Amino acid sequence: MPSPATATAAAAGAPLHRRPCAPRRLVQASSCSLASRALVEPARHAAPAPLLVRRPRPSLAVARAASPDAATGSSRSPASGGQMLVFVPPHPLIKHWVSVLRNEQTPCAVFRSAMAELGRLLIYEACRDWLPTITGEIQTPVAVSSVEFIDPREPVMVVPILRAGLALAENASSILPATKTYHLGLRRDEETLQPSVYLNNLPEKIPEGTRVLVIDPMLATGGTIVAAIDLLVDRGVTSKQIKVVSAVAAPPALQKLSNKFPGLHVYAGMIDSEVDERGYCFKLLAIQCSFCK
Repeated sequence: MPSPATATAAAAGAPLHRRPCAPRRLVQASSCSLASRALVEPARHAAPAPLLVRRPRPSLAVARAASPDAATGSSRSPASGGQMLVFVPPHPLIKHWVSVLRNEQTPCAVFRSAMAELGRLLIYEACRDWLPTITGEIQTPVAVSSVEFIDPREPVMVVPILRAGLALAENASSILPATKTYHLGLRRDEETLQPSVYLNNLPEKIPEGTRVLVIDPMLATGGTIVAAIDLLVDRGVTSKQIKVVSAVAAPPALQKLSNKFPGLHVYAGMIDSEVDERGYCFKLLAIQCSFCK
């Protein structure tokens, strides 16, 4: 039964302050294979481990891409400047939309809608504790209140890699209050698997401190995403300012990214175990097939 003070406050319409639930700690993945241990076991099943980040993210499972030897169990760490982190959020909605994408019977229209919804959730997770904010005061109907807003003076750059990245980035502007979108088109040679740029809308110089979301549904061999980040680095962006959002990522791409861009964060709907002979992620080949329709 609520106390008299609580009942009085509720009757008067005063806000009741609840103690927030304690967030679950992120656990540190071991140096086993990225392919076989993409999702870290819950903390209650693992030995105590140091936090990977200063502020816990209760809804994320984390895998470490330490080096090219991550898939073979080597414990070597990447070059100095921070480790690349791969986040695989265990949210049931993310699992649901990934499952829709994997189903070869999913109609094209439903596939694109599922990709957009998956992008919305992954972008939401990627922006935790990352967006610049400002504080101030506003007049509510009853009193002056302290508030916090996303700082519109520091927009986030959204860079979808054409053309498949358009669907995954479709809801970015509805999630983020201030964004600027710059399209980047890369075409991969199907024989050499090497990318070439056919469209580049990036500014010649990106302002210092700009946050960048690179959107690419499939990180398979890693050639395309590495080329895209190289273009950003050439324009003044560091890997620590970039977050990559992808529906699926495979070990070859993660190893290349970890080797070249320490401090990078990757958010993926799932980690695939392999790529096929054409350089596509094996389990989510429907992604490529759907966008070819």
